[in-house]
Amino acid sequence: MAIEVRIPTILRNYTGGAKSVEGKGGTLDELFSDLDARHPGLRERLVDDKGLRKFVNVYLNDEDVRFLGGLDTEVADGDNVTILPAVAGG
Repeated sequence: MAIEVRIPTILRNYTGGAKSVEGKGGTLDELFSDLDARHPGLRERLVDDKGLRKFVNVYLNDEDVRFLGGLDTEVADGDNVTILPAVAGG
C-alpha cells in the first residue's frame, strides 16, 4: 500500500498528466522527495528553503498540513494527500 497524492491540473505536466500518483515516506518531506525522484521538478514547485510555498495548500486526509506540522507532518500507507494551488483574484 502507498500514499495517494492528488495532483492539480497545473502540476500534471510533472506527472505525465496523471491526476494522482503514489509515493512513500514517513513524513510529508520524505514523501515529496520520493515523488521528486520519479517526477523531477515537482518538489521545487511545492517547497522552498522556508518550507511549503506560500501559494500551495496541502491537505492530509482533508486536514491542512500547516496546522499539523508542515513538512514534518507524519504520513502513512493509505493516507491521501491533496495538493491545491491557492487561488487569488479580485
